[in-house]
Amino acid sequence: MKNTPDYSVIYSDEDIVVLNKRSGLLIASDRYDLDAPRLDILAEKEFGKLFAVHRIDKDTSGLVIYARTEEAHRALSMSFEKREVKKTYHCLVHGRPLWQTEHVTLSLLPDGDAKHRTVVNKKAGKPSITDFENIGSCGPYSWLKAFPHTGRTHQIRAHLQALGFSIVCDPLYSGNQHPVLLSDVKRKYNGDTLEEKPLLSRLALHAYSLTVKHPRTGETLTFTAPYPRDMEAVRKQFAKLFKVDPLKENADNILKA
Repeated sequence: MKNTPDYSVIYSDEDIVVLNKRSGLLIASDRYDLDAPRLDILAEKEFGKLFAVHRIDKDTSGLVIYARTEEAHRALSMSFEKREVKKTYHCLVHGRPLWQTEHVTLSLLPDGDAKHRTVVNKKAGKPSITDFENIGSCGPYSWLKAFPHTGRTHQIRAHLQALGFSIVCDPLYSGNQHPVLLSDVKRKYNGDTLEEKPLLSRLALHAYSLTVKHPRTGETLTFTAPYPRDMEAVRKQFAKLFKVDPLKENADNILKA
């Protein structure tokens, strides 16, 4: 198995492939951007035909699971449909939530405005559930965990917006595109601010872990995806400066329950 600039392989067998993708990469075809780079096409060069069973946003990094057979595709699709799959995302947001946890049940309507954003719509929206956990604040930012129980497009981003928060460098749901700079959070920054390179300048949302039953054996597996380089740089700096670390309870890449 090989790692590429576009993805790394977390796990594979004859039934499934689990990949850790970079931000900016579609996982399957998109009607709005037919020519955009796609993870499935890139990975099929290594693994052969792949079947998508769930989606994460193009701008989100992290875990994606594909089926390698039609039988695995049916079983995994059913698991996602029945909400038997546990998903955990990590994100960095602007602001400092006053709550420790939030349970959001606002109905969402994908493609609900001219910018193709998902919007809260009590009448036409689909039932949507996300739990949030506040890991801790780091200056003007906060680390959050998100646990989506449904799989609506942009669900985490839309529910966060309803709570009054936006993910760092979110091109759709935030008016603040300012990148994360070390000089903004470190009091005694000694570098040249005119030459400073951002620690992070893309959507700070990462699909961190996924717990699913193996489609053939029924074994419960949990996969985790290491942070990409930019989010890891932010994590290390913030852990040093603010003593807040979203990975303090980190686990191995694959655990058997």
